[in-house]
Amino acid sequence: MKVAPILYGDRKVYTVSAFNRGVARFLGRLPTVWVEGEVTELRRNEAWATVFVTLKDPKTGACLKVTLARRTYDALELALEEGETVHAEGRAELYEARGELGLRATTIERLGLGGHLVALERLKRQLAEEGLFAPDRKRALPRLPRAVGVLTGADAAARGDLVATLGKRFPAAKVVVCETRVQGRGAPAAIIAGLRALSACDDVDVVILARGGGSFEDLLPFSNEAVVRAVAACTVPVVSAVGHEQDTPLVDLAADARAATPTAAAALVVPDAHDLRAGLDASHRRLRLATSGLLERDFERLERLGDRLLTAPRALVERRRAVLDHLGARLQSLSPLATLARGYAVVRASGKALREAGAVVPGDRLEIELAAGALGATVENVRP
Repeated sequence: MKVAPILYGDRKVYTVSAFNRGVARFLGRLPTVWVEGEVTELRRNEAWATVFVTLKDPKTGACLKVTLARRTYDALELALEEGETVHAEGRAELYEARGELGLRATTIERLGLGGHLVALERLKRQLAEEGLFAPDRKRALPRLPRAVGVLTGADAAARGDLVATLGKRFPAAKVVVCETRVQGRGAPAAIIAGLRALSACDDVDVVILARGGGSFEDLLPFSNEAVVRAVAACTVPVVSAVGHEQDTPLVDLAADARAATPTAAAALVVPDAHDLRAGLDASHRRLRLATSGLLERDFERLERLGDRLLTAPRALVERRRAVLDHLGARLQSLSPLATLARGYAVVRASGKALREAGAVVPGDRLEIELAAGALGATVENVRP
């Protein structure tokens, strides 16, 4: 179908569909090209005739949609995984309905580091299943390390900043530096030997793995299986400060802590002496205030107790006197003398109190005790 414009006077206007169709036809005349990118998304389904792949430029983040016939993809037996770098050959095309640019590929080839990425991904899954990356396995960093071990390359530019930062933040901590090979052949064995040497030092309480940025190949020793296992099995906590922040070697996952930069690693492993001093000063002030307040409260309590000691005996004596007065009053009220004072008398016969008239006969002598004095009497008659 011819792509025809709509005429508005002397102006030619194309609809969106016509525009997309024209661009698609133009792209169809372009030659095939090879495109390199990193696989970030792959969708394949047995019910689909097409496999959809998204390639990304790792440097800029630019993405490109790639389509490939499923039968062609299956025949290649690539078993691609995300993160692999590939070359795709095909022709540029435009999906007219959405105006999306893509590449209709005729073949895809795995390239260079893709094999390493796949192998690292497999190793990552294996070590994760073994529990080497489990959060509950990671140890807390010491609050005040006696010595900090630093494992770094012989020409590491970050070493000077790391050592200087450690000394500035916490001068009391000793720094033990182990320079070793950190890239190329023999680097994994050298890193493991250095790690063992540092952890064997009596005063070293934590080790920092420091390595500046580099290419993917330069950082491969820090994803070596033996190195990762050595980091996980180290007898002291390990902090990984390898590469740039966007780099993620496997030692980052096995280490007890990860730092984006060597300076950040120094801040993780040692406290700031100025902050410690300020904290101690604040604690001293709080302790002084608390002690002063406690002494004041105790002094006030002692004063109250002293006042109570002065007044308590007097109050006790008064209470006891009141009790005695009450008991005396009761005794006085129960005394026979009190009864006599009210006009009664005590009559005795033969020295015994006389309680009934039948106990005497006329002519018996009686003794009558009054409230004041006593009388002698003789019984003249007895009335029952």
